[in-house]
Amino acid sequence: MPEGPEIRRAADRVARVLVGKRVTEAKLALPSIERFEAQLEGSIVTAVDTHGKAMLTRFDNGLTLYSHNQLYGRWYVMRRPRMPKTGRQLRAALHTDTHSALLYSASDIEVLDQDGVARHRFLSKLGPDILDPSLDAAAVATRLNDGHFAGRSLGALYLDQSFLAGLGNYLRSEILWVASLHHARKPRELTTDECRALARETLRIPRRSYRTRGLTVPPGMAARLEAEGLSFQRRRFHAFGRRGLPCHRCGTPIEQTTSGSRKLFYCPACQRP
Repeated sequence: MPEGPEIRRAADRVARVLVGKRVTEAKLALPSIERFEAQLEGSIVTAVDTHGKAMLTRFDNGLTLYSHNQLYGRWYVMRRPRMPKTGRQLRAALHTDTHSALLYSASDIEVLDQDGVARHRFLSKLGPDILDPSLDAAAVATRLNDGHFAGRSLGALYLDQSFLAGLGNYLRSEILWVASLHHARKPRELTTDECRALARETLRIPRRSYRTRGLTVPPGMAARLEAEGLSFQRRRFHAFGRRGLPCHRCGTPIEQTTSGSRKLFYCPACQRP
């Protein structure tokens, strides 16, 4: 399932063809929002933002098209009049004179005014966005030590969007591996140095994934693994999806467990309870 970096890259693609452009035609296929088509037509897209796994397309008339990450939802960006060859169902389409931004399959879509965004049942509960450039490691460390979060296992906390928005399953495994921390440990049990290191990696790994289109390993390591003939999927992660393969740090086989009903990968030697 896409996580914060993937949603942000999708937003970047949409922004390149919509921001600053006038919507000449809008199609909203869900009955709950189709009444907004006329209000979106003729408006200008001012921004395409993300908060965690939610995408927010903003218009100069004060409306916002909200879409939340769905397992099968996908945005396509096409030059008009082309349309993608897909068996998916079209949910929302925003057309300009030259391009189309098309959302298929997703069902969690709404059109909100400014007050609706502020009071939204999901958005209002999100923590800071991990890709927000104003978020620094000191702020993450402060959240780790907050009473709402300090007593929870890291495995559970790193899927909680109220802690930090945009984290998800692969990022959880990767961050904890790089920080050499077991998923059963709790923030209140960490030393000051461990907490600082975890806070740094909590930002560095997602931001690297965003910049590199999915790599969480350092670029030099990725280049070496590519030269060895490894596919992108085989070289992109330190731990996630590498069950039974040697740990890049100590050579111990990576193990898989379940945490929060999701697969989690870790090194039993480097990440001890």
